[in-house]
Amino acid sequence: MPSSVATKTKRTLRTRNRLRALANGRLRLSVHRSSKNISAQIIDDSKGVTLVSASSLEAALKAAEGVKMDDAVAVGKLLAERAIEKGVKQVVFDRGGYLYHGRVKALADAAREAGLEF
Repeated sequence: MPSSVATKTKRTLRTRNRLRALANGRLRLSVHRSSKNISAQIIDDSKGVTLVSASSLEAALKAAEGVKMDDAVAVGKLLAERAIEKGVKQVVFDRGGYLYHGRVKALADAAREAGLEF
């Protein structure tokens, strides 16, 4: 029986490989969720560089402790604002093997509302 880490790694890589086929040179919005925090970054895979990132651990977002769903929304809005400042409008959403539900969905919806297209 495979371990849970190996299963998550396989699922993550499978998701990322599907996205590469769909990306056509677009940047990738990658999400990482833990039991307490959530973070997201926009990555240029062709150069191997992170252009923009946001996390619920940042000082600007850390002051408003409370519901994890609110943290996800704040991270999504902050990431989109930073991306638009850098001139990034279109990305491909990489949920990293997490279900598109709950905090991951809230982050994606907030980023869309703030101006990112995916």
